Amino acid sequence: MTPLVTTDWLAGELGSADLVVLDASAHLPNAGRDAAAEYAEAHIPGARFLDLKTLIDPEGSVSACLPTRAQFEARLGALGVGNDSFVVLYDNSPMRTSARAWFIFRLYGMDDVAVLDGGLQKWQAEGRDTATGAEQFEATKFTSEGGNGEVRCKAEMLANVDSRAEQVADARDAGRFTGAVEDTVHGLPGGHIPGARNLFFGDLLREDTTFRPREELLAAFEKAGIDPAQPLVASCGSGVTASVVLFAHYLLGHGHGALYDGSWSDWGADPSTPKELGA
Repeated sequence: MTPLVTTDWLAGELGSADLVVLDASAHLPNAGRDAAAEYAEAHIPGARFLDLKTLIDPEGSVSACLPTRAQFEARLGALGVGNDSFVVLYDNSPMRTSARAWFIFRLYGMDDVAVLDGGLQKWQAEGRDTATGAEQFEATKFTSEGGNGEVRCKAEMLANVDSRAEQVADARDAGRFTGAVEDTVHGLPGGHIPGARNLFFGDLLREDTTFRPREELLAAFEKAGIDPAQPLVASCGSGVTASVVLFAHYLLGHGHGALYDGSWSDWGADPSTPKELGA
């Protein structure tokens, strides 16, 4: 199954016994938006609210840390996702947060998962039906094993500054990457990990928020000086838009990308880490 499905495909599959649609929307604290309230106001019929913002390990080593396997299994079970389910993730966020959810699902071995291209924005722009309130479903027991994708910690990123064994793709905008502007989202100065290349996640999307075709994705990686076939770790502000880069990387046929989950909120806050400015 393709990792990216269209609104036409999903509209034709709604109601299928093994299909579970999850709203994976999440927003920045300063966005003034409430993902749960927006879900209640309008969501794809039958979709359940993943509450991605709380799908974290509060005892993790970084802020908004990826959930543990046990936390992931508990959340999916509570949402009625079974081991034989096919999950479609969508969002209504400019950060394409469904890509973060996709990374978590694959990390814990849930490969029967896809992202809705264009998310709720495209669904509504096409005049398709939406539902309000909460959906009714039964909780189940969900278990996982294995997994794909890797996670990097600060110590590993520090070692990579010297070895340059992995390319580092920074998904933030050019202003924060170069240090021309402050990272107001995380209350930190701008700049980047030494050796990182700037691959702004927004450049991987078209104006209607769908992903660019393969040849344009490849051109964006090449323009940033990144070879998708070589070892790659993605970073951003806090591990969300970096997942968009990794999803695009996967669309290019590569499954070896790693995520620096702490990203700049972890690296930039540590006075002992080396930092670079400029392009």
